[in-house]
Amino acid sequence: MCETFAMANEKAQHPPVRFETHPDRYKNVELSFPAEYGGEVACIALDIKEDGGLRPGYPLKLNSYDLGVDLELADAVNRVRFEHPEVKAVLVASKKDRIFCSGANIYMLGSSTHAFKVNFCKFTNETRLWLEELSAEGGVPTIAALNGTASGGGYELAIACDEIVLVEDGSSAVSYPEAPLLAVLPGTGGLTRLTDKRKIRRDLADAFSTVAEGVRGKRAVQWGLVDEAPPRAKFDEAVIRRTKDLVARSKRKKGAKMVLNPLSPKRETDRVEYTYVTVELERAARKATITVRAPSGSEPQTPDELAKKGDAAWLVRMARELDDALLDLRFNQPEIGVVALLTKGDAKDVLAAEKILLAHDADGLVSEVRLQLKRVLKRLDMTAKSLFCLVEPGSCFAGVLLELLLASDRVFMKDVEDVFVEVSPAQAGLFPMGNGLSRLESRFLGTPSQVGKLLEHKEPLDTQSALDRGLVTFAPDDLDWDDEVRIAFEERAAMSPDAMTGMEQNLRFGGPETLETKIFARLSAWQNWIFQRPNAVGEKGALTLYGRPERPEFDFNRT
Repeated sequence: MCETFAMANEKAQHPPVRFETHPDRYKNVELSFPAEYGGEVACIALDIKEDGGLRPGYPLKLNSYDLGVDLELADAVNRVRFEHPEVKAVLVASKKDRIFCSGANIYMLGSSTHAFKVNFCKFTNETRLWLEELSAEGGVPTIAALNGTASGGGYELAIACDEIVLVEDGSSAVSYPEAPLLAVLPGTGGLTRLTDKRKIRRDLADAFSTVAEGVRGKRAVQWGLVDEAPPRAKFDEAVIRRTKDLVARSKRKKGAKMVLNPLSPKRETDRVEYTYVTVELERAARKATITVRAPSGSEPQTPDELAKKGDAAWLVRMARELDDALLDLRFNQPEIGVVALLTKGDAKDVLAAEKILLAHDADGLVSEVRLQLKRVLKRLDMTAKSLFCLVEPGSCFAGVLLELLLASDRVFMKDVEDVFVEVSPAQAGLFPMGNGLSRLESRFLGTPSQVGKLLEHKEPLDTQSALDRGLVTFAPDDLDWDDEVRIAFEERAAMSPDAMTGMEQNLRFGGPETLETKIFARLSAWQNWIFQRPNAVGEKGALTLYGRPERPEFDFNRT
């Protein structure tokens, strides 16, 4: 079946994926706050139902997961951030007997389109990174309690935590069986975290990643794959001891609680209308337009005001809406190739709204709002669509919204009066990219002095000033604007989406290489390629034949 037909068939058979959920609606994840920790620990426990999949047709046996499970996991982590400021550590566990998690469901992967598989792995990668950010920047350390085997994505979830305790019972193991059993890779950052995070020796990582049965107890500790492997009789004691130690060293900032309410957008066939974000689709042109509106009226300037306004605050609401819109484009609109990024409103209102981030980052709630904006902007960086920014009269690309411009692959700014962009202190590293640099620094790798000059500039920049300073790619005048923009979009949409995705992901992440850029620019790129190879997904491929009596047939020619 060709990929185009498979995509069309999948869209015809399955309703669109929706990315909002709530603990009251979880089917496979339980979020609790155990009494033995005095309410200071959030336990995220996997209790995955065999019939609890996002789509019918594959049983989720042995705590295997699909996108629906990952959506619940991501939501649970976000609830801990905003709705439970008292939590000082997170315990990731299983409610199934003698099994932690057997990873991504193989039958789900085998029955999905290539595009869905890649986007699934990308979302899972982001969720793991957000869990790590919760510890590194949110001050909430994490621990994985492996009461049984953790294989594939199950161990990848564990390795995203700060500490791992594996029960020693003679059978429970950690493993990456993807290469020997499925002819694919541990695609949610598994290989990178072995070497870059846990600093496993290359030879040991090689052996571990090619032994399907994995590594048990004592050897797993010796190799650095887990931190402790107590016998079953002492497993709970070890988990409690280590979790309490994490609580004691938590550096979470004090802040108020914020309830995250439903977004409730208005959805039409080719349009989605949120409070501050609008998405319009032109399917025939393979184009989408995302418009982000500035706040109207006063926005919180202190932590108390932010807590009082809650998730209706522009910074929070806008970020959540943009995040939902980006995920919708990824999973539900695969035919869309080019995205126009627009803003509407008064730049002064944007700059006024972001002041709280600069003045009160020591507050826990304010810090979480900044981190959420950072994550959403990273989601934009990682979205496999061409991003073209359009700066026109009425735009407000200033401060936090200037990050949309800096994230774009090209910037078109109309050369007429009363069109401006404005740099603010938000560009001085408030929202770093995956490479650890600000988007302004990433833009001017060859001329780093330009960054300081722009940050020192206190006035709005008109079109020619922005062009001269390197913030704009093209500046057509009023006569040429429509034709130049139209042609640019048409040309881009006509190019190979595979080539464009590869090109964009390389060009967006210049500069230093980090664990995060390795995961997305290297591991995900190779996994993307491997997912299309006959050895994995061909008629006799390992992923295709998984669970059947036939053995896979490999083409043993090395590329």
